[in-house]
Formats: sequence, structure tokens, C-alpha cells
Amino acid sequence: MQRLNRAVIGTAAVALLATACTGTSEAPKANDDVTKDVTITFWHGWSAPSEAAAITANIKAFEAKHPNIKVKVVGNINDDKIKQALRAGGPNSPDVVSSFTTDNVGTFCTSNVFADLKPFLDKSGIDMDKTFPKALQDYTQYQGKRCALPLLNDAYGLYYNKDAFKAAGITAPPKTMSEFDKIAKQLTKEKGDTYSQLGFMPNFHGYESTTSHFAAQWNPTYLTPEGKSNLAADPAFASMLKWQKNLVDSLGGYAKLEKYRATFGDEWGAKNPFHTGQTVMSIDGEWRLGMAKEAGVKFDIGVAPFPVPDDQADSYGKGYLAGTIIGIASPSTKQNAAWELVKYMTTDTEAVVNFSNGIHNVPSTLDALKSPNLKVDEGFKTFLEIAQHPKSNTTPASPNGGAYQLTFQDFAFQHEAGKVPDLAAGLKKTDEQIDKDLAQVK
Repeated sequence: MQRLNRAVIGTAAVALLATACTGTSEAPKANDDVTKDVTITFWHGWSAPSEAAAITANIKAFEAKHPNIKVKVVGNINDDKIKQALRAGGPNSPDVVSSFTTDNVGTFCTSNVFADLKPFLDKSGIDMDKTFPKALQDYTQYQGKRCALPLLNDAYGLYYNKDAFKAAGITAPPKTMSEFDKIAKQLTKEKGDTYSQLGFMPNFHGYESTTSHFAAQWNPTYLTPEGKSNLAADPAFASMLKWQKNLVDSLGGYAKLEKYRATFGDEWGAKNPFHTGQTVMSIDGEWRLGMAKEAGVKFDIGVAPFPVPDDQADSYGKGYLAGTIIGIASPSTKQNAAWELVKYMTTDTEAVVNFSNGIHNVPSTLDALKSPNLKVDEGFKTFLEIAQHPKSNTTPASPNGGAYQLTFQDFAFQHEAGKVPDLAAGLKKTDEQIDKDLAQVK
């Protein structure tokens, strides 16, 4: 329930981190004696009562296994506060830090505000490939430097109103984009200059209908091995934009859809348009199941992987992945003790499963994903499968955080509104802007 669009939530923090933290000194050596009594400080971003309770339970279990390590927990911390504290250092700064914004991993790693975890992983004999899904490994490192580990996982899929499907004679969720487009049109009921029901909101301002969530179905390559923007060179991006624009046009056009979108309730409240029946299908994360239940939704909810391009039908089941990350603060003088907490929260199967059950996010280790102790209903099971699909993917880390995603998204806003006369030229120009921005932080 704390998951906002990560590219948006990290915008201010990206800019501040990129300018204020670059040049931070290398992490102090981890030479503290982990067998001695010590208190470490853990900062996290969760704030809801159920989430705070899950954190408390996890910490109590850790302290029971490590009676000499006490953990001071501070919640509701955002990336800006993290930046300020790690810049300042001192006795009040955290030892262990978690963040919802995977987009900032590149900045955390290059600025050295998070310690390099490779020595700790090597010392503990942890095999990353046997412990974490590949996409989660990808979004917790930058150019080979691993400064974070995954702490639970978010997977995106298709939600649909089973009652509306049944009323329209539709017996199964769509698996390909052409099937999806047909159903979205079939389930749309226009009413003058608005709608009484919309099959799907394709506009990029439509909450989770973002460029990154859609593009994942094409398995795009955002950056070249040299770190250059790859939007124009990879046909995945043009294909995604053309598909989205065609769907926008077929459902009544950008202006009409935007007018209808203005009637939507808050994404995180009971009046979310999927809850109210204003939209029949939605792209969203695993948390929507619990939120819909809390909102008292009356119709039967279906969950499935989001459709894939027709020419990639054999990859159905994949989706966009993101999640919370956790690392050790470089200024910490208690890094060995901090590592014990990080290791426990990220690799202990029982801890990961209990935390997943507590806050209803997808587990982040391969063993936890298969644990019989997971509280799983059919809907949640879909997200577990998406998380394990070999072609599920994420957006790569960069030295200026999610700035490249925002630049691409701004271009996509123009394209869906019909303001881009030449798509190929527009993507090339967007590449140039992204490369210019990246060059400023190197």
C-alpha cells in the first residue's frame, strides 16, 4: 500500500542525491566485533499500522537470534531524509537503510552512500543466483557494484472485473495485445462525450498505466552496455508507443479519455476507478487485492498476467518487477552488525515469508516464493508466478536515478496526445536529452 509510482516518487530525491552525495568518501572498513553488545539503527519507509507491526515482529525475531544486537527502528523515512542523514553522518545517522525507490540504486552505488555488499556476501557464502530472481538482482546493483539487496518484491499484472466479463460473454482474460485491445473496446460504453464504462484506461497519466509498466511486456533494453540511451535503436519502445496510441484512439481519443480520467477517485482510496467499476481492466501490483477488499468491492475480481505482444505470445506470464531495497549506510561504524540484520531480513526464508505475509508483498527470494508457509490465495499466486517468470524484467539503474524514465515518459505524454509527427525522430531526440543528462553526473 506504500507503493507509489517509483519513477515519480523518487524525482526530487534523485536530483538531490545526484548533486549532494556524489563524492561521498568510501565506506569505513567493517571491523566492528559482531559478538559484542551493540545497538544499530534501521530506517525504513513503511508507515501503516499493519506494516509497522510486521517490521516489529521481524526485528524481535532477529534480536532473539542475535541477543547481543539491539535494533532501533525509525519508520516513515523517505529518500530525501536518507540523503541528508548519510551526508551528515554522526551518531544519529542510520546503520541500515531501506528504500522503496529502486530507481535510486544507481545513485546510491555511484555516490558510495551505501556500502559495497560484495565482501559481506562473499564472507557469508551467499550465491546470488541461487537466492534471488534475476530481475531483483538487476535492480539492486549498478555496473557490477552491489550496494543493496531486495527486501520483498512488487509484481505487476492485469486486474479485471469478472462480472463485467461474464455479462459481455467473455470467458477468459486476454493473453495477447490484440485480444486485449478487442476486449477493451468491447467493454467500453461511450456516453456522449464521456463513458458509462471504460474497458481500460490506456493514458499514461492513468495511475499504473506507465511507460515502464507497459514496455516491460516487450522486454526492452533502455541503456546500451556503454550507458547510452537506447530508445531509438530498440524497436520495443516504438512498438509499445504505437500500440498504446492506437488503443487511445480506438477508445475515443486522448481528450475524451482525459476528461473521463478527471472523474476518477484517488488511486490509493476506496474510489479507485477499478473499485467503482468505472474501468473494467487495470494494470496494477499485488497490493490492489487487499485494497479492493478493504474498499468493499462487490464484484468478483480476476487476476492474470498482463498481455504480451502478439509476436511474443510464448512469453505470456511475464511482467514488470520492482520492490523495496535495503543496504548498509557507508558512514556506519557498525557494518558487521548491520550486515547481520540485512542478511537476516533478505535471505532468511522464515523472515522473508513472515514479512511477506505481514504486508502482502511478493517474497524476494527463490526459496520464500516456494514456501508452504506463504499465505496464498489464487489472486496472489498469479503475482508469485509473474515474479518467477524468466522474462519478467525491470528498469535498469542509472547514475542519475530514474531521470531517464521521466524523460521518456514526458515524450510519451506528447506522443499519446498526438503532438509527435515523427516517432523515430522524437525517440532519437529523447535519447540525446537522456545522454546529455547522464553526462552531467558522470
